[in-house]
Amino acid sequence: MQELLASPNMRPYLEFAKAVMSGGNVDGKLREISEVPLEERYTWRVASALKWAFADLDDLNVRADLETLRGDDLQRIFDLLRYRPLQFCLFLAALWGPDAMEQMMSRAIDFAKNVPTSRS
Repeated sequence: MQELLASPNMRPYLEFAKAVMSGGNVDGKLREISEVPLEERYTWRVASALKWAFADLDDLNVRADLETLRGDDLQRIFDLLRYRPLQFCLFLAALWGPDAMEQMMSRAIDFAKNVPTSRS
């Protein structure tokens, strides 16, 4: 987290947050963010991280890990993932609105429930 906050790409967003919280000039801060190239923006960084996180997703590999995890490893993984679905929903809702987020997530859940997995 500290590394992210220290990133030069976060500076305009931190300045925007400060302006929002203090009642300062938000328009100027938004103008500054509008000049940031897409590939350096916060939203791109999140979307890109998700792209790479799920690029090679294979439930067979998940199953192999599940069968070979030791001790509290599964709990540690759960702790890492616990709030990620909520955070992803908040991200989508902020980007496209709550109705579009709900539609997208509902479709994904319905699809995932009907995909044969290696556990079948």
